[in-house]
Amino acid sequence: MHQVELAGKYKSQWGEGPIWHDGALLYVDIEGKKVIRYVEGQGEVDCWDVADSVGRVGTVVPRLNGGMLVAGDKGIFALSEEGNVQFLADPEPDKANNRFNDGKCSPDGHFFAGTISLVKNVGDAALYRYSKNGDLTEVYGAVTNSNGLAWNKAGDVMFYIDTPTKQVMAFPYVDGELGVPKVVIDTSALDASPDGMAIDENDHLWIAFCHGGCVICYDPSTGEQVRKVELPCLETTACAFGGENLDVLYVTTGIHKTEVEEYAGRVLKVTGLGVCGQKSNVFQG
Repeated sequence: MHQVELAGKYKSQWGEGPIWHDGALLYVDIEGKKVIRYVEGQGEVDCWDVADSVGRVGTVVPRLNGGMLVAGDKGIFALSEEGNVQFLADPEPDKANNRFNDGKCSPDGHFFAGTISLVKNVGDAALYRYSKNGDLTEVYGAVTNSNGLAWNKAGDVMFYIDTPTKQVMAFPYVDGELGVPKVVIDTSALDASPDGMAIDENDHLWIAFCHGGCVICYDPSTGEQVRKVELPCLETTACAFGGENLDVLYVTTGIHKTEVEEYAGRVLKVTGLGVCGQKSNVFQG
């Protein structure tokens, strides 16, 4: 039987983008405009306020040689441990109603991050690759709410969610390039939105369902549900495997617009799942 506990004391307005790296959980508070690092067993967290430079921050990934990349309202930035911020790129400076949302690094070290149309203009956002040599390229266009990203163990398939489609697509992946996608999971029967996701040692996808209060594990080879973890918070936004053995599922959450929930905005920790995740990838630029 699995167990659900709280991790840390920080309460986000809208937690997102968790990634386990170097013995700690990195994640963002989008509306709080902060980057957070939590070490298991420590109540306090390291916190970087990026409101002035980045604005709302959608994602954070670690860099191979230290520091982080973040992306949000004003584009992609480098963030140092000391809190120094350096602008790198912005593909949509003319779109005031768009910002970067979820992002992850590929096994070969590129940073993939997509934008969201905050006013839900269908097809007005895109998925981008910020390569390890510093080039920014649109790799998949005409999306509305770019979200979950994951690569399989072999590193030759990238899984991707454009939330309003309620589908998970699989792209052949070679050297930073995406092939022709196919739909591998359809969640349209659920009254919730697929958001961030993680991948386990079996190449099964664990998807957090916003407005759904759960994380569901799917086998992308069949499209079938493997298991479901109910959680005490409607706005479950994203998840990541972490802990010493990568056998703990950390889930970020947000505060619902109307419902008052005790655990809203907190990070939830799910143990006893009997499965381990894959090691996270870092930006190699």
